[in-house]
Amino acid sequence: MRLQLETWQEVEAYLKRSTAIVLPIGSTEQHGPNGLIGTDAICPEAVSKGLGESLEVLVAPTISVGMAQHHLGFAGSITLRPSTLMAVVRDTVNSLARHGFDRFYFLNGHGGNIATVSAAFSEIYAEASLGTAGRNRPELRCRLWNWWQGPKVGQLSKRLYGKAEGSHATPAEVALTYFVYPEAVKSVEMHPEIAPTGPIYDAEDYRRRFPDGRIGSNPALAKGEDGAKLYEAAIEDATADFQAFTA
Repeated sequence: MRLQLETWQEVEAYLKRSTAIVLPIGSTEQHGPNGLIGTDAICPEAVSKGLGESLEVLVAPTISVGMAQHHLGFAGSITLRPSTLMAVVRDTVNSLARHGFDRFYFLNGHGGNIATVSAAFSEIYAEASLGTAGRNRPELRCRLWNWWQGPKVGQLSKRLYGKAEGSHATPAEVALTYFVYPEAVKSVEMHPEIAPTGPIYDAEDYRRRFPDGRIGSNPALAKGEDGAKLYEAAIEDATADFQAFTA
């Protein structure tokens, strides 16, 4: 069930049986020599859609631009400031809360969003604590779940890629996008085979340390058939977490 494909009457009917909603959130940024720029939005969107179909839960439109300032040294990357992303999250939650939603499950695809989205949740809770929230707003609960963090995905990616998984432009996330968009598969040799690792700061520092965009990974290992397995594992992990959150 996708919010943008429902009518307002259908949303009102949904709210009579559930006040929970899944919100995919990601980023638009470089993902190495063979990774799609939309990877971090494509992955949570796909998993959210599968979760919505499995549990008949409503799924909001994807927030596809995130906090990715450190990727701006690579063409095509787009970022929001942390303060802007916090405002987007708060306004989205408060808009939906006005209609009666009170359980917000953000299914995330980008590590750079975690601190900012968590801070946005704290701001939302502060509105209630300080008495600045509208009197008709229900008691809200927010949850951030990274599609790759569950045990089934973790075990599978370790078995498939081992130390080549790395932390950015990973074969797991690239494989998932290749499953979703098989027409977009790229074949590129990696030099070195496994990218270096290290800290990241601003965009110039990132480009200097990691000139092809990867961090610790070898996404040349990515295959669409493995992406299909990761997709199913991610839905299983997210389903368990979502059900615990909304219980």
